[in-house]
Amino acid sequence: MEFAYSFAGLLVGFVVGLTGVGGGALMTPILIVIFGIPPVVAVSTDLIYASVTKSGGVFAYARKQLIAWRVVILLLLGSIPGSLLTLNYLKGFADLSQIEHLMNLTLGFSLILTSIAVFGRNRIREFALQQESKPWVSSARKIRPYVTFVMGLVLGCLVTLSSVGAGALGTALLITLYPRMSMPTIVGTDLFHAVILTGVAGAGHYTMGSVDLALLGYLLIGSLPGVFVGSYLGAKLSPKVMQPIMGSVLFAIGLRFVLAG
Repeated sequence: MEFAYSFAGLLVGFVVGLTGVGGGALMTPILIVIFGIPPVVAVSTDLIYASVTKSGGVFAYARKQLIAWRVVILLLLGSIPGSLLTLNYLKGFADLSQIEHLMNLTLGFSLILTSIAVFGRNRIREFALQQESKPWVSSARKIRPYVTFVMGLVLGCLVTLSSVGAGALGTALLITLYPRMSMPTIVGTDLFHAVILTGVAGAGHYTMGSVDLALLGYLLIGSLPGVFVGSYLGAKLSPKVMQPIMGSVLFAIGLRFVLAG
């Protein structure tokens, strides 16, 4: 079983490197559906797994000054309180089955939203750029910091409940709000925010005693080389081919969780 966990980490790391889609969108469903890990343990462990695996990429973006720190702060002002409130809400449940039901539903809807974000990332960017010249957009910029804060709050709740949403969904929302920001800066900004958010949420789940440290170790052993190989091959493959495939897979998995919930 230990080898199977590491192989799952290798597979997910490879796909993440290949497509850029967040590991939580794949790892949590694999742990629940294939390995039969309880949703609470799967989500909790995957949050720390995501924080560790994504942290390596942050330094490269920071060195190249591809992180919009003001946007990161606005996101964290919403997402950290959102995560802490969600953790406090979960601690109020006396019945574990209620938590698992809520997590399954949230996971399903988060995966469906992520699949839409993967499918439509380029179209979302094109549409947002087309709207930039409209008069109402200039007025809307005044409330953009507040919208960014609310976006962080929503992501904080979703990620804490499902471990999904900090990657592709966060990127799609940033593209919508900041269409003139370069894609590398959007990715770097979203990545840094995701590392902090998943770390805080994972630490909160750890205090609840739902993180499996042994499982976490086996996943990391496989994922690190997987990300390296996937990144190497991903540079040679067209996103136009990979994005529809990943979007379809995530939509199907998300639908399964929604119907099962």
